[in-house]
Amino acid sequence: MAKSSTSGTRKPWWLLGILVILFSMGSSVAVFYFMDSRAEIQPQVQAEPEPLVGPTPIFVEIKPFTVNVQSRQYDQRLLYVGLSLQVGNEMTSKILQEHMPQVRSRLLTLLSSQHAEDLTTPEGKKALSEQILSLFERPLADPQPPLAINDVLYTEFIVQ
Repeated sequence: MAKSSTSGTRKPWWLLGILVILFSMGSSVAVFYFMDSRAEIQPQVQAEPEPLVGPTPIFVEIKPFTVNVQSRQYDQRLLYVGLSLQVGNEMTSKILQEHMPQVRSRLLTLLSSQHAEDLTTPEGKKALSEQILSLFERPLADPQPPLAINDVLYTEFIVQ
């Protein structure tokens, strides 16, 4: 009968060992599942949209110059003006740089035909900007792609 008492005490230990192993496996599976589901959630939280960055503007600077302008009182008036042209692509910038003497000549001709009294108002400056943009509708060279000039910006502007 001594044998039966030792075999009876071994069963609970054997059963307890199997339960510990099953519990360990279950907790390992639960931890793996929990960590896997957190890995799926974290990229959604961290995936913030990047801020939109617009294209870098391209400017062609035209050095300041002075030109005589017309006046309704027939007195001598001067315009000192510096410009920058905002262009849409590098090709337009390169063409304008290569033909800068023609650009300046066209600008001088246009500016000398202006009236000083008109240039002192914001509306006059806006109208002048539109006239400057229209100067580039005529090509600077014989085979020339269309120029992408977006805006005329005054960097210096004095009517005297």
